[in-house]
Amino acid sequence: MLQHNLLEKTELRIEGINLKNANLNDIAKAVAYSLELDSTDVLVTDYQQNVLTVDLLQKHIDAHLIVGKKEPLLKNISAVDGVRLMPGASVESNGMLGWIALEEKDARAALLRSEKIAEEIRKKISKRAIVFSTGPEVASGQVKDTNTPMIAERLGKEGYRVTCGPTLKDDSVLIAARLHQAAESEGYGLIITTGGVGAEGKDHTIEAVIALDPDAAAPYICKFEKGTGRHVKDGVKIAVGRVSGARIVSLPGPNDEVSISLDVLAKALNNNLPKNILAEELANRLREKLRGRRKHIKS
Repeated sequence: MLQHNLLEKTELRIEGINLKNANLNDIAKAVAYSLELDSTDVLVTDYQQNVLTVDLLQKHIDAHLIVGKKEPLLKNISAVDGVRLMPGASVESNGMLGWIALEEKDARAALLRSEKIAEEIRKKISKRAIVFSTGPEVASGQVKDTNTPMIAERLGKEGYRVTCGPTLKDDSVLIAARLHQAAESEGYGLIITTGGVGAEGKDHTIEAVIALDPDAAAPYICKFEKGTGRHVKDGVKIAVGRVSGARIVSLPGPNDEVSISLDVLAKALNNNLPKNILAEELANRLREKLRGRRKHIKS
């Protein structure tokens, strides 16, 4: 079921209620039972002038659990010792919780319509992509960004509407903030970065993705002995994570490595593969490329 954000409107008022030596915890339990919530998710916060206020300690709720629940809610509350409901007692809320008082048939029809609209929006968002490159060489114009147009062209063939984002500075905090903005505020369902995945001190993309998604899949492409040459990290990684419903894929910078990743990426996206499987399939393809490159050098 679709989870609805209560948008901080978590207060529910029962108007026309008289209490005499009533146990507030029992009232909270009655409310929780009526809405199929855990008893720890409901707290009575105020009672004055025959108005009882309860707070739901959740930010999201399944709307199907609350529509048309006015009568069962009042009935369960009235069964608590020390509670008497006055004629015309009602349930009120300034937010989505007000659906409790609606007629169930009409409310469920409206809810189904809203879920269809939400699903259409979700599908459109899932096909909106933005591509970011990283690196001072690209930002300064010393090196041409050939990755972004190539990725945009391929994703376009897969039905995505692609935006070419700016080149990101090599700073994990700034990269993380920009990726989060793309997912949370700008409505992109797919975010791709190229570059910044190496073992040098200037490479910060993987750290940015993990900061946003601590459970991101970040397999190695190759490993180094830490501290050798310019390697301050022990290897090169890629990353696949999620933030605010958007998928983040961080690819290497070399154009040939991005190129060979696109078939794998397109297939995985079409099959909606989990992030760990997508990351490992991309890593395997890049490892094959690296092994072939090393073999060619030796020969």
